Amino acid sequence: MRFLADDLLEGRRTGTRGHLLAAQFIASQFESMGLIPAGDHRSFFQDVPLQSVSVDEPASSFGWTNAAATESLKFREDYILYGDPGREDSQVTAPIVFVGYGITAPDQNYDDYKGADVKGKIVAIVFGAPDFPSAVKAHYSASWLKRKNAAAHGAAGLLLFYEPRFESLYPFAKQVRDLAVPRMNWLDAAGAPDHYYAALKAYGAVSMPAVRRLLSGSGHSAEEISAGMKSGKLAAFPLPGSAEIRTVSRRALVHSPNVVAKLEGDDPKLSAEYVVYTAHLDHLGISTPVNGDSIYNGALDNASGAAEVLEIARAFTRMPHKPRRSVLFIEVTGEEEGLLGSDYFASNPTVPPAAIVADVNIDEDLMLWPLRDVVALGAEHSSLDAVVRRAADRLRLAVSPDPQPEQVGFVRSDQYSFVRQGVPSFALTAGFKSDDPSLKPAKISQNWEAHFYHQPQDDMQQPGLNFDAAARFAQVGFLCGVYVAQDNDRPRWNQDDFFGTAFPGAKP
Repeated sequence: MRFLADDLLEGRRTGTRGHLLAAQFIASQFESMGLIPAGDHRSFFQDVPLQSVSVDEPASSFGWTNAAATESLKFREDYILYGDPGREDSQVTAPIVFVGYGITAPDQNYDDYKGADVKGKIVAIVFGAPDFPSAVKAHYSASWLKRKNAAAHGAAGLLLFYEPRFESLYPFAKQVRDLAVPRMNWLDAAGAPDHYYAALKAYGAVSMPAVRRLLSGSGHSAEEISAGMKSGKLAAFPLPGSAEIRTVSRRALVHSPNVVAKLEGDDPKLSAEYVVYTAHLDHLGISTPVNGDSIYNGALDNASGAAEVLEIARAFTRMPHKPRRSVLFIEVTGEEEGLLGSDYFASNPTVPPAAIVADVNIDEDLMLWPLRDVVALGAEHSSLDAVVRRAADRLRLAVSPDPQPEQVGFVRSDQYSFVRQGVPSFALTAGFKSDDPSLKPAKISQNWEAHFYHQPQDDMQQPGLNFDAAARFAQVGFLCGVYVAQDNDRPRWNQDDFFGTAFPGAKP
């Protein structure tokens, strides 16, 4: 962790020298353990072809006209735009229609678009999803799915309306700060960007004060939207007037590696199948200074998980007998850019797709209190739930449900890339239980999110790092993989489960 989070690595941003140094370090560690290269061309590296996209702010614009006034909104103050991965210059003039969360979920008997005419119009949505089961809620909150749904309904653009709850989770000011780092997409063999919906000619976010102005004269208010989110009753409605949005984008090719290593199993049949461990190696690089520090070191996010996967790999190599199934250890790039490295690997695996039986993902171990319980985001949808409980029980730890479903963590880390390919997977995180009444992990986590998450202060000097808790956490992850690797049966989705139905995956 100290090496990965050192200033020398300059925050490990995808496509930079610092990330490449980190990748070389991880590969050297894998090699020293005797693991087999499992990337491209018998190396430890899988090249991920990427495209960075930034917005030419002076050339871009957002105008708004209604019966009462004409206004030119201010970039960074009223709105931001995300670059267009497929076009250098994109323009749209159209009315705006508010469509709640922007979700169509037949399995939940829910449709924000019901009765709304959005063809050729710009849809406005809010972050999150209704009160569905935790992982299902997280899935429907995914931005790629909302973009896909908007395009499927004929929309010409999509805007995220800021409201108090999302402002508290990820303030608009941080979105503005994030403009310092270009967004990215991975490119397929034909050079096309992933999950790109050309019908959407504008994609951006609008600050809370600007949302209030856009709603003026609509007969609806920001307070009404907030109340609807709480009650679960968000009605679609058109805004009076028309928006004229222009997005001018700058694009550039970038390459960055996933690091992939293999431990071969010893079972004549099961060794052809793979248990996968993932952790993201990248972070945010050098960006806007905070308290005089501009290097976003990413100690807990995610030098912690990267180090724990190394130690899990080391533990596997020291077993007296090899596991029956083979094991892949993947330190991925581009997680902070939208799960790009893991999505690229899951879509273009270096082993047969049907041979991947499970992914155990470790991202952001909040090793700030003694570990008493773990949370396995998404495990409840498959037989992996029993695996996690067996591992936790052996270490005398509890297993708790997601304590922060509003954070939609299940879709915000790399196991979700494997889920979308039909692979039962979960993200292992620390729970909030404590046997010390004076120690309140939930409050510690809340404070960390407010003052350290995606800040330069997430470094090795932050107070409270508990390496005993981290070691115990890694032991849970190790045991989960061991049990899957040794079991006769491969993990399976629960009968009629949402994810098993939505993503059937490759047939073994």
